[in-house]
Amino acid sequence: MIKTLKYQSQSVAKYYFAAALLLFVGQIVFGLAMGLQYIVGDFLFPAIPFNVARMVHTNLLIVWLLFGFMGSAYYLVPEEAETELYSPKLALALFWIFLLAGALTVVGYLMVPYAKLAEWTGNDLLNTMGREFLEQPLPTKVGIVIVALGFLFNTSMTLLKGRKTSISLVLHIGLWGLALMFLFSFVNPSNLVRDKMYWWFVVHLWVEGVWELILGALLAFVLIKTTGVDREVIDKWLYVIIAFALMTGILGTGHHFYFIGLPGYWQWIGSIFSAMEPIPFFMMTVFAFNMVQRRRREHPNQAAVLWAVGTSVMGFLGAGLWGFIHTLSAVNYYTHGTQITAAHGHLAFYGAYVLVVITMISYAMPTLRGRVANSQRAQNVEMWSFWIMTVSMGIMVLALTGAGILQVWLQRMATNPTPFMATQDQLNFFYWIRLWGGVGFLVGLVTYLMSFFIGGEEPVLAAAGGDARAVPAQRA
Repeated sequence: MIKTLKYQSQSVAKYYFAAALLLFVGQIVFGLAMGLQYIVGDFLFPAIPFNVARMVHTNLLIVWLLFGFMGSAYYLVPEEAETELYSPKLALALFWIFLLAGALTVVGYLMVPYAKLAEWTGNDLLNTMGREFLEQPLPTKVGIVIVALGFLFNTSMTLLKGRKTSISLVLHIGLWGLALMFLFSFVNPSNLVRDKMYWWFVVHLWVEGVWELILGALLAFVLIKTTGVDREVIDKWLYVIIAFALMTGILGTGHHFYFIGLPGYWQWIGSIFSAMEPIPFFMMTVFAFNMVQRRRREHPNQAAVLWAVGTSVMGFLGAGLWGFIHTLSAVNYYTHGTQITAAHGHLAFYGAYVLVVITMISYAMPTLRGRVANSQRAQNVEMWSFWIMTVSMGIMVLALTGAGILQVWLQRMATNPTPFMATQDQLNFFYWIRLWGGVGFLVGLVTYLMSFFIGGEEPVLAAAGGDARAVPAQRA
């Protein structure tokens, strides 16, 4: 077995990646339960009502992506800084704290009525619960802040004592921004307009702001390692992309201010800058293809290259194109809160963030397991999983888009609007397609997990960390 890690402390990332994938499976299982509840309304009722299944589904999405970001940072930062992680023990301690807090929270959602859970966890002391995506009890929110601060202290100290690169700096700006924006989840004013503003400061400025910096940094890191393109070239692309992402993302928050009681000028600001939000994602697509075409070597981990290119393409389609089709205020007036929003949300999260975390796992996990790259047989299975998940997500998104268009027509544009529940009955055909797309997605995810257990002959490949030295093939 050859040494595949440049720095031994990178090995803590394996725990975070394993937890992320486990929680990912849980998220999809609850998503399928919700998909069936759309069609069979009393499925699992009263054991798991729809609102509880939805809460677990969305919270697991956020938590497993955070585990993925943390694991990616613990792998990336030592290599970029050219020094060991400041405190591997702190990283492991925070891992178990975060995992235990997340598990207890999910158990609380499933076993205790939400109002009773709020009463038991001190919501009267500081009212923070009850808002979508931010349903976590107060102790969980406090725990998230403690874990985030400990994590940022660990990686920032590593960065300060080592080499500073554009990738690690951009990554840390995104990670610190993520932590700071989350503090607005503790602010829950009685004024509904202010409440929605602060809520979007967390939700929007995460996924369409600081998370995009994390996305850009992780994608740039993998492309440097797998293509051998000069760091200076990739740095220039990265700076331009994040500049556009921040400019359009921050002012693009205005597309959530259209109809919540804020001044009318937000309809212009939100429409203009939201219409520009596809630009950084399109640039990311051009960037990825450009780097792959200019590659100086054929990296043995071709599965990671596929995930990286897939991130840029699907991110542009989901966050860019599907976001654009209903972001203008005149269009959003009719489409807001319909299944078109759900279509955009599913494809955007999958393309921009799910895929970039899997890209990092695909690149890093072989080295964390003592290999430089997985066998070709394992990579073939992994690449099949990419196509199964991506096609299945496409089926889901097209079904939701069709449902949304019909919903807008029946419920919001007709002369005699159809009542909400009567409209839902008309969408069952699309909901069945969405459900089968979800089943296909779970099959793709299981296929991806199976690739971890496939052995075989490793290819002749570059040495650890992407250096261009050839090493003998090793038995996996």
